[in-house]
Amino acid sequence: MDGLAALAEPLETLYRRYNRARYIAPDPLQCLAPYGDVADREIVGMVASGLAFGNVQSILRSTEVVLSRLPRPARDLDGMTRHELERLFDGFRHRYVTGVDVARMLWGIKEARARYGSLDSLFAACMQPEDETILDALGRFSEILRGGCPNYLLPEVAKGSACKRLHLFLRWMVRHDAVDPGGWTCLTPGQLLMPMDTHSHRIARLLGLTSRNAADARAMLEVTAAFRMLRPDDPVRYDFCLTRLGIRTDTDQDSFVNACRVAAAQAA
Repeated sequence: MDGLAALAEPLETLYRRYNRARYIAPDPLQCLAPYGDVADREIVGMVASGLAFGNVQSILRSTEVVLSRLPRPARDLDGMTRHELERLFDGFRHRYVTGVDVARMLWGIKEARARYGSLDSLFAACMQPEDETILDALGRFSEILRGGCPNYLLPEVAKGSACKRLHLFLRWMVRHDAVDPGGWTCLTPGQLLMPMDTHSHRIARLLGLTSRNAADARAMLEVTAAFRMLRPDDPVRYDFCLTRLGIRTDTDQDSFVNACRVAAAQAA
């Protein structure tokens, strides 16, 4: 525990330096900023996180194309038929995501909103008292929204992948600080799980937070457990600032990792 606790100060220093709105771009999170209404923001968040694979500039362009066709996301979506949605996104493509895929995801969101009132309420309905983590609820949530949508847009949580983009969406919607806009009430930040991709998994291994070779759900749970020991109220607090190490040219990942190792060695 001493070695883990020694990471707190380097992490807090990184958080104070980079957890600021001006460091968001380029990031799919920036697409949520113009939307003050939570009803709009949760739809935009699903689109932005669903398309968040590949080159970041490509992600931003594709997300902007989708949103340009839904200028008032909640109101526009609620007023559309399935055929109108498919026609609206005819010809759209983001890597292997087609316009039909996007239309199907949006139709699932529309139906969920009609039944539950919001995606926030849907997630609340997916939670069960016996759930040890939010993974089971997230699986139910994704399954209800999926419909005919392909797994690469809305993954099957039960298959054991880290489902990074879904956890990223939850971070955006649940946390509220200078970076994450928040708005949901069904979860607290303390219930969130660390979004895990190859980059964050590599840093976690370098810091000794997991020994797993794969960036899978088990690695995500291990890393979250470690961060939860530092911040029980907010275990994903450092996700955004840690990802800046792989995005920004004015950061030095090796220096940060070395500083963490020195701090841990001094605490041993």
